[in-house]
Amino acid sequence: MPKLTDRIVKGLKPPTTATRISKDGKSYRASKNHWDSDVHGFGIRVTASGCKSFILNYRTRAGRVRQITIGEWPTYSTDVARAAAKEHRYTIDRGGDPAADRKAVREAPTFKDLADKYIEEHLPKKRASSAKTDKEAIDKVLLPALGRHKVADITFDDVNKIHRRITERGKPYRANRVVALLSKMFALAVKNRWLADNPAKGIERNQEKKRARYLTDDELTRLTGALAAHPDQRVANAIRLLLLTGARRGEVLSMTWGQINFEKGIWTKPGATTKQKTEHVVPLSPPAVLLLSTMRQGSTSDYVFPSRDGTGHRVDLKKPWPAICKAAGINGLRVHDLRHSYASFLVSAGLSLPVIGALLGHTQPQTTARYAHLHDDPLRKATERVGALIEGAGKAGAEVVKMRG
Repeated sequence: MPKLTDRIVKGLKPPTTATRISKDGKSYRASKNHWDSDVHGFGIRVTASGCKSFILNYRTRAGRVRQITIGEWPTYSTDVARAAAKEHRYTIDRGGDPAADRKAVREAPTFKDLADKYIEEHLPKKRASSAKTDKEAIDKVLLPALGRHKVADITFDDVNKIHRRITERGKPYRANRVVALLSKMFALAVKNRWLADNPAKGIERNQEKKRARYLTDDELTRLTGALAAHPDQRVANAIRLLLLTGARRGEVLSMTWGQINFEKGIWTKPGATTKQKTEHVVPLSPPAVLLLSTMRQGSTSDYVFPSRDGTGHRVDLKKPWPAICKAAGINGLRVHDLRHSYASFLVSAGLSLPVIGALLGHTQPQTTARYAHLHDDPLRKATERVGALIEGAGKAGAEVVKMRG
């Protein structure tokens, strides 16, 4: 076994046979190993096709025989390959296992693996609308950016770059939602020990302003008129129920007849459709019960708002809603603003925030507190009334002037 040099390696000839048969009957491409006299286990493998690769054979502390490929000649010179073999030997002598380390890196989960795991394990627990939004963000934003990256290699800067890129496109709120989704996905990776820490932590989110848009009395009148004239009364009825119940769009569109108790006038929303994932029982007003009773006649579906093909329920109102708003002469009103408007109607009626929160299905008082400022209108009317009474009383007690004649 001479000390290998580039001159010796260049002169090595391929084995004469193209294949060899092992003891288990499998055929392998024939190769011949030539060993170095300087570094134990270091050598070069020459295949029948003439390919020459530097290798290192070693035994782990556990007694397992391993082989690691260092690189091909002449890309790697003999001296460079020998130096690499010495570094591996240094690691091996201290209990390391370079071949196992390489395999671990090679087989480490990618972001695509994480996305598949999240979709399989986590999305079924979410509401249909939320699951759809997550799936779209994963397919259209995250996989194109991170799909081939190893999960363990993704850094804070990678996540921050995605957030900044979406923000620069004029979608600051969407950028925040994508980072929130990434944080949940990386939390799953940490749970499965694919990561030591969550790289989405600490991303500076874009400032968000809670949007407050409520129907005015005049807009409500125009909206009900547009609903009466709309050609698809099933769509119109869905919007009417949103106005009458303050429920979320997904809760109304997924409503089934089995959830409605007409005798007691209550609607039992299953936990699968509510944001809080808990059952929510709410009373229905007489107009809502009357509307549902009318719709129940002649319905053959289990759903109050069945899909066109009859296999499920309607999932959105994206197409008809803009046309209805245009017909009503209303600008800047989202479907979700009907829920806010319902809350404003309750506030105007003098109901307390805890009662409003119970009707809306809020589990946290601070969620309902966003409507606290609306109490200003009825309170202002009340205090103005008191002021008028006091002012009137003051005038009644003013100085009396005698009139001539």
